[in-house]
Amino acid sequence: MTQVGEGHETAADEAGPVMTFGAPTAGEVLAERYQLEEHVNNDSAGRQVWRGIDVILRRAVAVVLRHPGGDSATEMLQAAVAASRVIHPNLAGVYDAIDEQQRAYVVREWVDGESLRELVVADGPLDPARAIAIAHSVADALTAVHATGMIHGNVHPGSVLIADDGRVVLADARADAADSVESDVRAVGGILYFALTGHWPHSEVGGHTLPDANRDSTGNVTAPRQVRAGIPAYLDDLTMDLLDLRVAAPASDALTAELGRLDAAAEDDEEFEDVGPLRFVQSSAAQSGEQAKSAPKILLGVGALIVIAIVGLIFGIRAINNTGNTDDPGSQTGNTAAGDTGQDGSADNPPAPAAEPKKIKLTADMVRIVDAPGGTRDFDKDDAALTVDGKMDTAWELSYYKGSPRFGKLKDGMGILINLGQPRALSDVRVTTSLGGVGMELRTGTSDPGDSAEGDKKLLQQFQKVGDQDSAPNKNAGSTQLLSFVPDQKYQYVLVFITELPRNTDTPGFQADVNEIELYGY
Repeated sequence: MTQVGEGHETAADEAGPVMTFGAPTAGEVLAERYQLEEHVNNDSAGRQVWRGIDVILRRAVAVVLRHPGGDSATEMLQAAVAASRVIHPNLAGVYDAIDEQQRAYVVREWVDGESLRELVVADGPLDPARAIAIAHSVADALTAVHATGMIHGNVHPGSVLIADDGRVVLADARADAADSVESDVRAVGGILYFALTGHWPHSEVGGHTLPDANRDSTGNVTAPRQVRAGIPAYLDDLTMDLLDLRVAAPASDALTAELGRLDAAAEDDEEFEDVGPLRFVQSSAAQSGEQAKSAPKILLGVGALIVIAIVGLIFGIRAINNTGNTDDPGSQTGNTAAGDTGQDGSADNPPAPAAEPKKIKLTADMVRIVDAPGGTRDFDKDDAALTVDGKMDTAWELSYYKGSPRFGKLKDGMGILINLGQPRALSDVRVTTSLGGVGMELRTGTSDPGDSAEGDKKLLQQFQKVGDQDSAPNKNAGSTQLLSFVPDQKYQYVLVFITELPRNTDTPGFQADVNEIELYGY
């Protein structure tokens, strides 16, 4: 994220406020107080994130804006109001939440730095000590959130911000009915896995456009130390336990205490192997309850073992006496058959396998190029067909841009619109580019306003973002998977929108080619 300097703040009043409605513009003042300075990016819910200035308090702010507002923004505003009640050094402070019907926005603390996602994509996986420190800060923030009865619901590498001063900040709470305290805690396991490997475990902690975790032949997540050497066994076990739904998730305060223990060991240059076994420290109420119940549990367990031993002895004697009695209806032959089937009939009635997504055949008449406002639409329309011709040696070659990876700061980006002709259930989009580091988003809408500059403008206003952006860190070629389609929803129009280009060393400037776009569905 860009540093906001004093010069930007003093310049806030020079041009005067620009008042518009609906889509935001740079220089506009919201609520007679918050001046928009620069569009930074869009978040995973399709909301625009702007760097702004509070012209009254003279401080930098982040403005998270949704267009339109009204009922569609209720969840965002409610989450912001709830988050504003929690004050913690590892939580982004929430200053304001406003609904203007045409649009709604949340004003929060601006953090000079970068997200965990940007850090890992740019520099690669982190060393274990730093990964632990970041996860510890996130868990500590969640402990404060959960203590108020709230759920964060938006813990992922894009909402974990690393400030230039080293502070770790968790931003943009956005819980819905599907989220829980447990899902927040397991997401910390996802943060650890991503920090250590550069991959995000989709099935275990929620879909994302980041590359999925490495998996073995059975589909299970591969442990971090199998992906990368040098990860301590204890940290590896902790990460995998948090991701394993068969292992009970600890409370957030217990996880914070455990990560704090590891964090302290790292600061003291201790070996992680010497910090001892996993020992989640529960809250005082939980501890007292466990102590009160521990003695009865032990006595009950001993009693149960005695009963089992006696019953086993009786059945063992009967089995010896009945050996060789083939006329006994309870003979070994009958018992074996019953045992093979299983009491629940699982051997005869295995669960039906989940449907596998299949590649959807895309043709030239189903795709077109979209250019954001500020662009000249100076492109060959036939180039769109090269992204769906099934050939990796043909491509849509984007122009070179100087000065900034964000299309030279001329526009928000360019993309390929796919019209399937009719609504379909979709799984994911896979994009192959000539270079890694291409930033892209997945957007969907209900219609195509037309292949023109005005049509592109309306389309980008109306299409909502359904997937966050990321690309593979491979420097020679990029393979990006865009997810976040709702399983029980159907889509006809899909936009693969490119927001950031990598530096191309062959020619000064930022540029990449889009070789192939593949769409998968059911």
